[in-house]
Amino acid sequence: LHLKGNECINANAKYCGECIQAGAKCGWCKDPNFLKQGETVSTRCDELQSLIKRGCAEAEIENPHGTHKIIKDKPVTNRSKGAEKLKPEDITQIQPQKLSLTLRSGEPQSFNLKFKRAEDYPIDLYYLMDLSYSMKDDLENVKNLGTSLRVEMSKITSDFRIGFGSFVEKTVMPYISTTPAKLLNPCTGDQNCTSPFSYKNVLKLTEDGKKFNTLVGQQHISGNLDSPEGGFDAIMQVAVCGEQIGWRNVTRLLVFSTDAGFHFAGDGKLGGIVLPNDGKCHLENNVYTMSHYYDYPSIAHLVQKLSDNNIQTIFAVTEEFQPVYQELKNLIPKSAVGTLSANSSNVINLIIDAYNSLSSEVILENSKLPEGVTIAYTSHCKNGVVSEGENGRKCSNISIGDEVMFSISVTSKGCPKQGKPETIKIKPLGFTEEVEITLNFICECECHKEGVKNSPKCHFGNGTYECGACKCNEGRVGRKCECSSNDVATEDMDRTCRKDNGTDICSNNGDCVCGTCECKKRDNPEERYSGPYCECDNFNCDRSGNKLCGGHGRCECRVCICDPMWTGSACDCSLDNSTCMATNKQICNGRGTCECGICKCTNPKFQGPTCETCPTCPGVCVEHKECVQCRAFGTGEKKDTCEQDCSYFHLIKVKDRDKLPQPNDASYPLMHCKERDTNDCWFYYTYAVNNNTEKEVHVVETQDCPAGPDIIPIVAGVVAGIVLIGLALLLIWKLLMIIHDRREFAKFEKEKMNAKWDTQENPIYKSPINQFQNPNYGRKAAAL
Repeated sequence: LHLKGNECINANAKYCGECIQAGAKCGWCKDPNFLKQGETVSTRCDELQSLIKRGCAEAEIENPHGTHKIIKDKPVTNRSKGAEKLKPEDITQIQPQKLSLTLRSGEPQSFNLKFKRAEDYPIDLYYLMDLSYSMKDDLENVKNLGTSLRVEMSKITSDFRIGFGSFVEKTVMPYISTTPAKLLNPCTGDQNCTSPFSYKNVLKLTEDGKKFNTLVGQQHISGNLDSPEGGFDAIMQVAVCGEQIGWRNVTRLLVFSTDAGFHFAGDGKLGGIVLPNDGKCHLENNVYTMSHYYDYPSIAHLVQKLSDNNIQTIFAVTEEFQPVYQELKNLIPKSAVGTLSANSSNVINLIIDAYNSLSSEVILENSKLPEGVTIAYTSHCKNGVVSEGENGRKCSNISIGDEVMFSISVTSKGCPKQGKPETIKIKPLGFTEEVEITLNFICECECHKEGVKNSPKCHFGNGTYECGACKCNEGRVGRKCECSSNDVATEDMDRTCRKDNGTDICSNNGDCVCGTCECKKRDNPEERYSGPYCECDNFNCDRSGNKLCGGHGRCECRVCICDPMWTGSACDCSLDNSTCMATNKQICNGRGTCECGICKCTNPKFQGPTCETCPTCPGVCVEHKECVQCRAFGTGEKKDTCEQDCSYFHLIKVKDRDKLPQPNDASYPLMHCKERDTNDCWFYYTYAVNNNTEKEVHVVETQDCPAGPDIIPIVAGVVAGIVLIGLALLLIWKLLMIIHDRREFAKFEKEKMNAKWDTQENPIYKSPINQFQNPNYGRKAAAL
């Protein structure tokens, strides 16, 4: 679908020129017979592909394109220092110099611009110095600057000129004291100072460095009351007084030397000066004479004048005012800031460093663009650096002899009011060279030239017949300008726009213009109302598969006109039987009938687009086992080729067997399967072909695997068994020993009983007891 807001449709173009200005994609069909009844003239304007699709021949479509032509293309100068000296106007640093662009609305035209820093390019340097009393020491340092700077600059260019100017302040209160004595000598004490002044052009640009030293040596310090100085007045005069200063069309450098701040626009009110600075030259005898009449210039005004005159500014200021002038530098393109010190060589180094910094960067700027014209830059700098947007305007770190390229694209929107050619200029900031671009605008179609004014085809000459349609004269309306705009909404005319004398004008789908229905437009240019009463359209026909006329026909007046081999109210019934052909070359496998290219299976067991699928037939589970296994569990023989071989069915996982669909719940046959993998795990699934002929598999997400042995009880049992067996063996051994000992003891006892000798009758037995009789025992008793 086209996006809402198609610029060609929204333009509501009444003629070809208006159409092509709507956008680069818009074309106008000039075929006189292109419009259908009820379509407005503006429907001739549409995107190209839409016009072709609607039946407009490509040769009948007006679709002009823009062009670009290079008029002056002088190559950039290739020369080295010391080569034959060229005039500044003979040196080329930018290419091309002039070209012409023909712009079609919305269609960009691009070209490449080459820039190359030339060797030995001439330089004009103007030294503008603050001569207030605080700059006394700095004046001494500048007195020998002419010859010293010329020596140093000769290393860069052989064509160098230098000039000198000075400034103090506006010669009115409160900036200076206006007492007669102070006007003669503004300094205090015995200091001999010159009278205050706004700006003096002391020395016009010259090649004579000695003359610079002489004239600067004759300068005297002056004085003022406030700290900020009137330097902006001086900068403005230096920028705009080109003839008096002696500027050439070469590199122009302005060195602005001060130890104080600056006054700017609005500060003049302190002295009663309210007239804005006019940006014009007011030098008489090389002195600015209008400082008491015009206010200080604004920063923006200075930026404009410095840019217009290709002047690059170097601010040589004391360290105290560095932050102020750094901010000013950010506002003034192609400017630099250096630190001023009480050393003459420092001034020279400051100028050389600032020049190298400024010349190492090229920034493109363009003049004011005509209304509706935009320009875009893309820079191709050194080392392959490419930038777009604002950074696309510049390249940095450019050395002498380096070449950079810019791609520039110019686009217009619509056509300028006058349609006349416009001229714009593009130039590098700080350089005098520029590219001049002439812009021509395509505001009308080619067929406009063949238009016939007051043509009989436009109702007796009430319009111009051009590009296949009438462009009505003022006050006339209608497809053929047949009505006056004053008579458009009469009741008699409205009556002719009501179908069958009904109440709805143009079926509420259009407007009654001049007694004829002009149908409304739709946001989608593919959709149109048509018919004498706008009663027809091409988007309200029957749909199939969410497509108008099933995508196999076109909608005309709300009825589908089907393509060949298609029929039905929505062109959704195919007359082609090839889609019903089974692999055995039978229509619907011999088990159904082909209706609108789809098999209607007569045997309920068979399903599928050709009645070849039988979900409940034997062997279905085994057939799909490997694919179910790899899709559900990532295992099996087809796990490496699963994506290629097994994407023919839709897989749905369920948590347990109870969640599997049951035959009674489904409106189509399904097969319950139980299969075992190589790990002796069982998995359960169902296979079916649903009512949309999609193969559908429901599988239980967890497999039913046999439980493995419990290791801990087994180890514990083995250990316990070993211990018990050991104990049993020990007990058996102990029991056997006891039995054995008892048998031996019994045997001993038996043998003992059977012994034939006795220990009491042992002949060799000798009693261990000896008896002795005391001879005196008993005598004493008898004597008593």
